[in-house]
Amino acid sequence: MDIVTGAISNLIPKLGELLTEEFKLHKGVKKNIEDLGKELESMNAALIKIGEVPREQLDSQDKLWADEVRELSYVIEDVVDKFLVQVDGIRSDDNNNKFKGLMKRTTELLKKVKHKHGIAHAIKDIQEQLQKVADRRDRNKVFVPHPTRQIAIDPCLRALYAEATELVGIYGKRDEDLMRLLSMDGDDASNKRLKKVSIVGFGGLGKTTLARAVYEKIKGDFDCRAFVPVGQNPDMKKVLRDILIDLGNHHSDLALLDANQLIKKLHEFLENKRYLVIIDDIWDEKLWEGINFAFSNRNNLGSRLITTTRIVSVSNSCCSSDGDSVYQMEPLSVDDSRMLFCKRIFPDENGCLNEFEQLSRDILKKCGGVPLAIITIASALAGDEKMKPKCEWDILLQSLGSGLTEDNSLEEMRRILSFSYSNLPSHLKTCLLYLCIYPEDSKIYRDKLIWKWVAEGFVHHQNQGSSLFLLGLNYFNQLINRSMIQPIYGITDKVYACRVHDMVLDLICNLSHEAKFVNLLDGTRNINCRRLSLQKRNEDHQAKPLTDIKSMSRMRSITIFPPAIKLMPSLSRFEVLRVLDLSGCNLGENSNLQLNLKDVGHLIHLRYLGLEGTNISKLPTEIGKLQFLEVLDLGNNRNLKELPSTVCNFRRLIYLNLVFCHVVPPVGVLQNLTSIEVLTGILVSLNIIAQDLGNLKRLRVLEICFKDGNLDLYEGFVKSLCNLHHIERLIIDCKSIETSSFELMDLLGERWIPPVHLREFKSFMPSQLSALRGWIQRDPSHLSNLSELTLTSVKDVQQDDVEIIGRLLSLRVLHIMSTYQTQRLLVIRADGFRCIVDFHLNCGSATQILFEPGALPRAEAVLFSLGVRVAKEDGNSDFDLGLQGNFENLCRFVYVRMYCGGARVGEAKEAEAAVRRALEAHPRHPRIYIDMRPDIQEGAHDDDLCENKDEGEN
Repeated sequence: MDIVTGAISNLIPKLGELLTEEFKLHKGVKKNIEDLGKELESMNAALIKIGEVPREQLDSQDKLWADEVRELSYVIEDVVDKFLVQVDGIRSDDNNNKFKGLMKRTTELLKKVKHKHGIAHAIKDIQEQLQKVADRRDRNKVFVPHPTRQIAIDPCLRALYAEATELVGIYGKRDEDLMRLLSMDGDDASNKRLKKVSIVGFGGLGKTTLARAVYEKIKGDFDCRAFVPVGQNPDMKKVLRDILIDLGNHHSDLALLDANQLIKKLHEFLENKRYLVIIDDIWDEKLWEGINFAFSNRNNLGSRLITTTRIVSVSNSCCSSDGDSVYQMEPLSVDDSRMLFCKRIFPDENGCLNEFEQLSRDILKKCGGVPLAIITIASALAGDEKMKPKCEWDILLQSLGSGLTEDNSLEEMRRILSFSYSNLPSHLKTCLLYLCIYPEDSKIYRDKLIWKWVAEGFVHHQNQGSSLFLLGLNYFNQLINRSMIQPIYGITDKVYACRVHDMVLDLICNLSHEAKFVNLLDGTRNINCRRLSLQKRNEDHQAKPLTDIKSMSRMRSITIFPPAIKLMPSLSRFEVLRVLDLSGCNLGENSNLQLNLKDVGHLIHLRYLGLEGTNISKLPTEIGKLQFLEVLDLGNNRNLKELPSTVCNFRRLIYLNLVFCHVVPPVGVLQNLTSIEVLTGILVSLNIIAQDLGNLKRLRVLEICFKDGNLDLYEGFVKSLCNLHHIERLIIDCKSIETSSFELMDLLGERWIPPVHLREFKSFMPSQLSALRGWIQRDPSHLSNLSELTLTSVKDVQQDDVEIIGRLLSLRVLHIMSTYQTQRLLVIRADGFRCIVDFHLNCGSATQILFEPGALPRAEAVLFSLGVRVAKEDGNSDFDLGLQGNFENLCRFVYVRMYCGGARVGEAKEAEAAVRRALEAHPRHPRIYIDMRPDIQEGAHDDDLCENKDEGEN
């Protein structure tokens, strides 16, 4: 379904479904449906042409006609869907009582006749309405200007964003100027007091990028640090809570405190700490006054506070004390602008081609040195195999108007972004506009967004049996490649989330409002659209539930952000709802809400139900009525212990998330979920459940936890796993570690061959490396795409194991913890682990780990262990572990677990000092943690330092 074409792209195949023999419609009705289908195909083609033209260039008659057709398409789809649901729901499952079954089938036939009669009248009414629309618009003949060709896809943009960061901050004069204002060097008294710097400049200049670059560079010099976005419509309490949480205060009572109490908490938390805090994108002086109170306790430890804003008066307010500084952000220089532009379009060239030289200068002049404009325009001109032809450069240049200056930056920036938007294919326009359901500065998790696109019908099958999620992933990547959304990278260089620049968000919110695509409700009652995003921004504002909305019966999608759940009316009011996302809203017994989840049974059209983190303890049996449900997200509901047996009706379910619920599914349920691709957090206690997993042939992601370990259960699971040939991500755990043994990994090593597309394997059960050695030695290609490997409670790590694993060319993340005897000396060779980004190797007190020169060249985070007594006994009295000169990309942290059992106190202190000296000399100043331990804690999971835990792929 596209914003351009409304529901027509979904409707055409549904009309084809009505023409199949299954429904046995009357010939006259079939003829009417065929005619309707042809009419819609004609309208669809015309709408696509309209969608390829910037809206401001369209004739007003074309706009009105397109809006009428789109609205009517939703009405038609609702009629067809209701018919399909009614007919599909009339089935007899009673095969035991033949007489009762005969009576039931006879009743069903009568109902079907009634429904067929109803669809005939409905189709006739629809044709009459279409005729009226067509008469008003001269039978769909649409004259449109010649559209610009679609923007091609570029496979990788991380280097470009890195280049932009370098130009905006790290290697430029700006970085030096800002560092000088922060007075990071010197020991005089003036540098010890709290110092504030405000970065000011118009939108798109890169204020956030510069602040982030400096933050990453100096954060290691502070005891605690926070980077918190604010935006245009902030809530004071949320901002204060975010600062506390980012600084490291995770107390559960923060949500209950008012602003004054939160300020007091901040005072107490920061009293004896040297802190670095960045408050990004402040628009309101009054908001700053409230935030400033939280940092009024000046402890003279050299703390720093940086703010960014577009508004000069706000920046002056942020820096009202003596010694505070305002940094005026300037546009990029001509040379830097050209470098950034050419890097995107001419990646294999030394510079701009001669024939494009003058055009490049003219375009860059209009971009005004604004990085956001340069990257967006460059992405619009970059091609798939070759860049856009010169004629399209001319078209773009003419469309850019007078160019960017500080006085007209907002209007001209919108023009630039609008040009890029208008060049998107219609399906990408829809997916981009959908992002306006999220509040400003939101971190939007990739997988959840894509599953919503799927449920909304924005993603269409390219061929039968293909994964809609993987196709949606392609859409997501295209929006990044076109620089319409900003990627957030995880520890394996993969994008797990995105953000929308506030200027892009402003554009798509305006476009969405004009097209009546999404309504953002934050105080108004004016709803005239099919999708609703409830964003109650001010928690103290008292509002009545939305009982006065007349269009609730037409609503297709509702996303609610807490605490706006208080505005939600009864679910039974929504007749054609397809997406309902209540994630994060408190629906627990203590929530005092009138919302009754039993009413979810009325939502028979529902495709997506998001209940993650809602504190529910039980699902109503009525949920089984949702026979078209595709996505059910129940994650992080720790009080939820069981599913109703009615979930066996979810034959179309693709995604089921039960992470942190550990729910045991009812016996027999899994064998019915034959469409499922993602199953996470399932608790297995019976062999029959383990065996039923083998029926889920389309599974790509499986996260399983055994309630108790036994050989029969493991054998049933491994047999099932051998039938799952599409597994990309496999995570295994057991609640009762003490009853488990090494049997599961032994069985996997003997009987399972990992599929070649396995990307992630994690086992939190006692295991041996023999299975892994067997897979690699037998056929290394089976693990050629393995990117993440986690094994805890590993027995007997040997040098050969380390070297074999080090040869896995795609490995980015390695977490191994051994709680048993290992080899006394393990050496990390320079020729192994060449792509590792996150390296954790904890072998306890019986081993020392040494690093050859050149080891782990791409590692950004490193955790390793040191047995002090072993190092001393083996002659390493200087505790030289090869740390200096290694880990050249180390930018996040290094964590050393130092086991001191059997060593003297002096030896332990010696070891700590030697390791700290070596690490503090690192040029990238990573955070350093040295954990002095008496001995290893058996059975512990080595996952407490894993950052970006929420980036998991589905």
